[in-house]
Formats: sequence, C-alpha cells, structure tokens
Amino acid sequence: MKITYIHHSTFCVELEGKVFVFDYYNGKGLPGCEYHGKIPEYPKDTPIYVFASHSHRDHFHAEVLEWSRRYSQIHYIFAKEVRRKLGNSVLKRMGFDETIKGKIIYVKAGEKYGFEDVTVETLISTDSGVAFLVTVGGKVIYHAGDLNWWQWEGETEEFNRHQEKVYKEQIDILADRKPDVSFVVVDPRQERDKFLGIDYFLQQVETGYVIPMHLWKQYHLIEEYRSRAEHEKDQARILLFEQENQSMVLE
Repeated sequence: MKITYIHHSTFCVELEGKVFVFDYYNGKGLPGCEYHGKIPEYPKDTPIYVFASHSHRDHFHAEVLEWSRRYSQIHYIFAKEVRRKLGNSVLKRMGFDETIKGKIIYVKAGEKYGFEDVTVETLISTDSGVAFLVTVGGKVIYHAGDLNWWQWEGETEEFNRHQEKVYKEQIDILADRKPDVSFVVVDPRQERDKFLGIDYFLQQVETGYVIPMHLWKQYHLIEEYRSRAEHEKDQARILLFEQENQSMVLE
C-alpha cells in the first residue's frame, strides 16, 4: 500500500492496482492556509475511486470531475449533500453532458455499497456528510472526513455532550473492524481539546496505522502527540506526514 499526502485531509492510497483519493480540494480559498499539493498522474486505464465525505470547501472541489476526461475507469463516491453543489448548471458550465452522472454515486450514512471488489461503508459524521470505511483486497481503510469529537469552548454543554455521544457511538462501530490504515482528525483550532478524538479512537480501535490529518499545516502536533509518555506504545503506528506530496509505502 502506497500513501501520498496531498494536503489537509486529501490523501491518495494505491492498493491492489487501484487508486483511492479522499476529500480532494484545490488548496485555495481558506484565508491564511493555502496548499499546493498535486494529485500524481497514473496510467489512463487505472481504476480510480474519488471520495468526498461532504461539501465543505476544504474537503471538496468540482475540479475532481475533470479527471474523468483522462481516466476511463473513474468512480465518484460523494456524500449526498455534494449533489447540491453539482446541479445541471454547474455540470453544463464545466462542459459535461449526462454521461458524467453515471460515474457518480451519492451515499448516505449507515449504508454499505459495492463496486466490483471494493466495498464502501459509511458512518455518521459529527459535522457534515459521512466518514468512509473502504475494503479492498483484504485491506481496510478508514477516512474520517470531519467525523471528530468536536468539543469547543463557548459552545453549550448540550452541544458538546451530543458531539461526544455521537462520536463515541460511531467509533465504537469500528472497534472490531481493525482497519489497516486510519485517517483521523486532529484540529489545532480546538486548542486543549484537539486530541480528544484521536485519543478515543486509539483507545477503542485496533488499527494498523493512524495518520493525523486536518492539521491546518501545524504538522508539529503529530510529533507532539507521539512523544507523550502515554502514547509510547502507539508511536510506531502513528505516521508522520509533514509536507505536501510526501509518500510512504506500508507493508
């Protein structure tokens, strides 16, 4: 399995002759945090699966549809809410006819979908859209999207309790799944609570590797987390991606 960090929450996973792209956006439009990562190029007949967990501008950009002009075996797996961003007028403006719609499937939370030898399961997000659990060739990949324990200073106690409840319910679903690779949110904007989500994830889920994401370029937080005494047993499986287009090959 080869993993390439593009930027923010965007990753390419190469596995079993296929490519899985998660939550691509073009790196622009967020004040003070611009990215320049690029999707690698692959042979034109490569099976490509493009996932969008939700429609937030740091997780989705319609540019991904342009890739269908190059790759003949491309599949789009978008959360249902993305449909609102891709109305007929948008597709027409991009120069697409009705055939592009046949390449897109819109998914909702709590469902299971099959694509030949690829299985996609979805979880409820604590923010918007879904999280993905993808199985191919006996390997399992988890991508959280914005599923996280979003506890915020200034929010109501009711809001924060609800976030905790839903997050724990969804992560507990993964407890017996043993994903090989898990992409998990660590958001510095949560300040002292930024590690709540990944802490609970590692307590509950037996994952091969975990990759912190959604870091807003504050990559030092990965090493900060790994270096804590209570995480000593997890150090080897917490992977450090700290620059755009960095790749790792995992056994």
